[in-house]
Amino acid sequence: MERSLETQVSQAVDAWLRWLPRWEPATHRGRIAPCRRCFGSPVLSAAGLGADVPHGVQHGLSTRIKTIVDHLVAEYTAVNLPMLQTELDQQAARNRARSYRPSEGLDPEFEGLPLDPEPVPGAPFLFTISGLAEEADAGVPALPPLSDDAKAALRQEVGLADDYANMVGREVCAILLHHRLRIQQAIAQYVEPQIEAMLEELTRSLDVPFDPNDSPPL
Repeated sequence: MERSLETQVSQAVDAWLRWLPRWEPATHRGRIAPCRRCFGSPVLSAAGLGADVPHGVQHGLSTRIKTIVDHLVAEYTAVNLPMLQTELDQQAARNRARSYRPSEGLDPEFEGLPLDPEPVPGAPFLFTISGLAEEADAGVPALPPLSDDAKAALRQEVGLADDYANMVGREVCAILLHHRLRIQQAIAQYVEPQIEAMLEELTRSLDVPFDPNDSPPL
């Protein structure tokens, strides 16, 4: 698994590096809530993407790495955790029955992000994408209830899946350490110049209260 995992991580970093030259700073108002996928992520720390790196840049890599971990956990679950696999299969069938699934099929740079922008005070939305998705979800029958014994067994299998995910995550972080140099070189080449240009433009656009060459008013 280690060799295969190393190849997958390398390919994910390669794909992120191919996308990075297309990144541009966001011009819309930022969100208040931090991204739960990226905030404090050990994956991003291992990759050398600190808090000074824009979130859009971080999210594109963290999502690609999460896909690798999720796939390996899914394989482990299918082989070793029958009750959890049954529950996931039922949930997948329920999801497929929904008529509106706006969060599916997104590019890695957008996967997992909120579907709607932050509302502006005093200007409510006529409708939201998440609201439409909730309406579609309400029309799908709920999953059958579980007995107390089944819930306990399911919790145990979920714990095993979490343990496996943590193990894979540690392996991924160790592999990412070997990619830090080229990741940081790409940040210096494609990201930092755009941030510096934005700061220069902001500095030029600030209103100066007075021209130091002008005579003071009488």
